[in-house]
Amino acid sequence: MHRTGGPPDRRTGQPGEAHVDESVTIAVTDGDGRVAYWSREAQDLLGHTPAEIIGRPLDKLLSTDGTTFRHRDGSPLVTRAHLSPLLGATQQEGFLVTTVPSPGTGKLQDLMWWTLEQQALSLSIYDRDGRLLWANEATRRAVGFLQSEVRGRRLTEYLQGSAFEEAERRILRVGETGEPEYTELFVALPREPRAHAWAVDIFPLKDANNRVHAVVANDYSEQHHSRERMALLSEARTRIGASLDVRGTAQELVDVTVTVSRFADFVSVDLLEDVFHGALPGPGPHTGPVALRRAAQGSTHPLPPDAMLGIGTLHTHPQSSPLARCQVTGRPVLGDVKDPDITRWLAEDPIHAAYAHAFGTHSLLAVPIRARGVILGAALFLRDSASPDSFGPDDLTVIEDLVARVAVCLDNARRFTHERGIALTLQRSLLPRGPTVHPAVETASRYVPAGGSAGVGGDWFDVIPLPGARVGLVVGDVVGHGISASATMGRLRTAVRTLADIDLAPDELLTHLDDIVTHSGLPQDVDDADDVSDSEIPGDVGATCLYAVYDPVSSTCSLARAGHPPPILVGPDGTARVVDLPVGPPLGLGSLPFEAAEFTVPEGSLLALFTDGLIESRRHDLDEGNRSLCRALARPEPSLEALCDTVLDTQHPAVGGDDVALLLIRARALGPESLASWDLPSDPAIVAEARKRTCDRLSEWGLGDTSFVTELVVSELVTNAIRYGAGPIRLRLIKDRTLTCEVSDGSSTSPHLRRARLSDEGGRGLLLVAQLTERWGTRHTRTGKTIWAEQLIPTS
Repeated sequence: MHRTGGPPDRRTGQPGEAHVDESVTIAVTDGDGRVAYWSREAQDLLGHTPAEIIGRPLDKLLSTDGTTFRHRDGSPLVTRAHLSPLLGATQQEGFLVTTVPSPGTGKLQDLMWWTLEQQALSLSIYDRDGRLLWANEATRRAVGFLQSEVRGRRLTEYLQGSAFEEAERRILRVGETGEPEYTELFVALPREPRAHAWAVDIFPLKDANNRVHAVVANDYSEQHHSRERMALLSEARTRIGASLDVRGTAQELVDVTVTVSRFADFVSVDLLEDVFHGALPGPGPHTGPVALRRAAQGSTHPLPPDAMLGIGTLHTHPQSSPLARCQVTGRPVLGDVKDPDITRWLAEDPIHAAYAHAFGTHSLLAVPIRARGVILGAALFLRDSASPDSFGPDDLTVIEDLVARVAVCLDNARRFTHERGIALTLQRSLLPRGPTVHPAVETASRYVPAGGSAGVGGDWFDVIPLPGARVGLVVGDVVGHGISASATMGRLRTAVRTLADIDLAPDELLTHLDDIVTHSGLPQDVDDADDVSDSEIPGDVGATCLYAVYDPVSSTCSLARAGHPPPILVGPDGTARVVDLPVGPPLGLGSLPFEAAEFTVPEGSLLALFTDGLIESRRHDLDEGNRSLCRALARPEPSLEALCDTVLDTQHPAVGGDDVALLLIRARALGPESLASWDLPSDPAIVAEARKRTCDRLSEWGLGDTSFVTELVVSELVTNAIRYGAGPIRLRLIKDRTLTCEVSDGSSTSPHLRRARLSDEGGRGLLLVAQLTERWGTRHTRTGKTIWAEQLIPTS
């Protein structure tokens, strides 16, 4: 044994304490921990004689925690006890007991000692043979043994179980190889009420020559769990709220907590019905069952049909359900399946009971989803037998923070749904409802709002009946999305209908429409759409438009465009091409004039008008988009409606793109059997001949009942052309759903209605025409004007 040069000097530190300044060997124990040898230094230091102490357990000399010695008079010695195992040929035969100088001097080594002893993490040191040399207070508290009881023993000698056997194998391996290792255990120590996860680093202690002298086992489970919780919240910040869709946002919560972080084995999000429609729910019930619709769910296991609710299913949760309790009380529920309330819930809810039984559910969390002071629904988190660690208060704190973020995102999605519903309702109310029935064309149309966060935009189309069996075709696009874009679209559509009603040529119509947008009276610095009056079109609005007029008599189409994509014409033989026509500037610029083009449309041809969302894509340029659309339009389909669906499936499959308006027109021609025309001289005597020819043609068409009114109209219009117009004069009758009488002349002067006085000889003819026909008007042409009047053909 080590001896000092003389008896140690006992010096008083703090009142009632003593310590030594150097290591002193004081005793040797036998294999049972009883004192077998007692040194003179021990007698001087502790006050016990050999006769008094030999044969007694060493524990009687130590403090309660087994780390320091006590004097015979009971006063503690600020000295640490160090026990070194004495090994025989086959087994341990005792301990060599040494006092270690007090760490209470405040020197650096003392500070290091205090750091190891007082840190909250469990820390223990083993020799290369896996025997415990020292454990700090956190370890001793968790294990529940005194240091003297476990020092010099292997881990498996005082802790039993396969997890500890694995940990001991790793300690021995690190002592042999010198390479650190990491392991995760799921065990309960003797003084712990339940098992939980342990994250343990095992690393060697080496000298300057890289020789291993001991092995340290350091548990950092709490830091590990904290990092996992922080990683969960960080992942949620990047993944949740990416969409403005209620179900999509709910599914993002499920994905983060099940798929990404494995926070839970099953997660469901159930919301009140109003949320899906964009409405803010009213005050919830105070008691009773609660009806919630499942917005999203996910599990680490495949779900059997009897143990799951389908997405979108409305389920009435009983009053005992944690989800119903969240909805009623506004407080979270943390529980075990053995709790009486949870047991009662599972007895009343067979679907959730089937899941709990199938996968061994043992712990749950239910958290209310609250936004704007209103509860929108609740989220349910379950842990099964695959995750033995139950939910705890720390888990509840983290998941409440996470659900609070999700609640904000869900409320944003709800508000977007509400506004999108208003805009979509407005948009659809302003668009034609169903195919337009017209003798000159067969039509089919589609409007598809943008997906994702874009929503309803300002794309629109219209089919406008015009006199002379003609039809006006229009498609336009207002830049932007939402209610403002839809409202602007409605005002533009109304303006186009008004201008078309006075029968303007396409280029003239766009010129007037451009003036309306340009001179609407708003300054260019208006940024907020809410500042725009309902009766005005913003002067800085971005809009494009294409207007076309199809004439089935001549089988021609005249059209002009303002910054809009050109239409595509598919001939009767299936050949598709982009119509080549001049492009004007978008509406509102007021810079360049618009130019119209005219081309022949053979009967049976297909004309496609559309907005740029159908051909624009990040994957290809406009030319490739046009070629792809030509191929889609050339496909044989049984109807225009089916062709519309085909085109949208091939050209607009991606969710989140721009909104799309598509108008398909199948051209029809009016044959000679529906037409009659005569060139007339500028001679008043020809009026009677014109009436006779008209009467004869009406008889051939079987419209003798309309002869009286038609003869009166022909007489008045021909007389006006002869008296006030200029040659050449032409009379034309067109029979389709209506009977149209047209008289053209070379003058641009337009007649107008006036109320004749009793003494006037004229001025009553147009008044009679207006009273006797359905409608009448004037259409200006490049060579003059045409005055027309329409009558309804009586049905048999």
